[in-house]
Amino acid sequence: MIVELVKRGRCVGITATNHKVISHLLDGVCKVAREAGVPLRAVQKANETDGCEDPMVTLVENAGVIGALASGQAQVAAGTPWLWARSDMRGSVDVLFVDEAGQMSLANVLAISPAATSSVLLGDPQQLDQPQKGIHPLGAEGSAFDHLLQGRATITADQGLFLTETQRLHPDICRFTSELFYDGRLAPRAENLRQRLNTKGPLDGTGLRFAPVVHSGRQSESPEEVERISQLIDHLLGQGSTWTNRKGETLSLKLQNLLVVAPYNAQVAALRKGLPTGTRVGTVDKFQGQEAPVVFYSMTTSTPEDAPRGMDFLYNLNRLNVAVSRARCVAVLVASPELFQVECKNPRQIMLANAFCRYLEMAQMI
Repeated sequence: MIVELVKRGRCVGITATNHKVISHLLDGVCKVAREAGVPLRAVQKANETDGCEDPMVTLVENAGVIGALASGQAQVAAGTPWLWARSDMRGSVDVLFVDEAGQMSLANVLAISPAATSSVLLGDPQQLDQPQKGIHPLGAEGSAFDHLLQGRATITADQGLFLTETQRLHPDICRFTSELFYDGRLAPRAENLRQRLNTKGPLDGTGLRFAPVVHSGRQSESPEEVERISQLIDHLLGQGSTWTNRKGETLSLKLQNLLVVAPYNAQVAALRKGLPTGTRVGTVDKFQGQEAPVVFYSMTTSTPEDAPRGMDFLYNLNRLNVAVSRARCVAVLVASPELFQVECKNPRQIMLANAFCRYLEMAQMI
């Protein structure tokens, strides 16, 4: 979309909540521009650590962005909302693309909107919300997508475009994700059916797995789950497992092909200590946007009552969606069985527990 606008002589802006997301989108824009043979000149307000490294992009300060746009030296400009909310950026571009708009508050989107004639919001409102810092008035946490959707899971045809195909998920994983989070509208591309994990034992194949681990009194750290995941990883890597990608190519399964996520930093630290060096381990929040053939999700807490930040955090639907949808072939939920024995006290808790119970219904126990 951005390259097509540039081709038609439009001036385009790019923004997101952080430089990493912006640089990732700029990389894609430069790649498409080269493939299409479209000359592209872009400027980005960022430092060398966070900025896009493509030679089509020049890293500048605020004044450099303003000057490049005013003189016509750049057709694309990129920076965080701090850049676009400046009064001297008013009307500086024709279209402003807001990436990961589900993580940007409505207030920030409104603050940057005068910079362009129109805005395009990109993102998935069913993924993680914007991080909250401090205490804000009720409603301040709402994103621009929250304002548009008004509680709906997906956008209507008169409001925007819903991308109906996933290029990542095998149909056995997509079936769960689509039903629970996207009104049944999300479908896998046909070639995703080729993806599978090739190994001996219950992890062979595709889809959802549940690995029950009995423990008690655990809140934000569970050594029992670390040990179980370690055993599963040793089993996969110790017998020469492979995986097949959506092109039909069968590749050796390596440590970097595995992703291990957890809701709490304490469990992340325990996993890093207990798993082989080089294992990709992090919180769900950190791994949003990443993917792997196999994903392990360690829920850590022994019972709903033990959850240190409450049931709303541990059973958060967006967090479950992100964790499961990182997987191309197999998603493994590692958790205490007692987490599925929930005494719900309100309709919201029923909704939260229902998603995990549905996972259990669709998963193969290992």
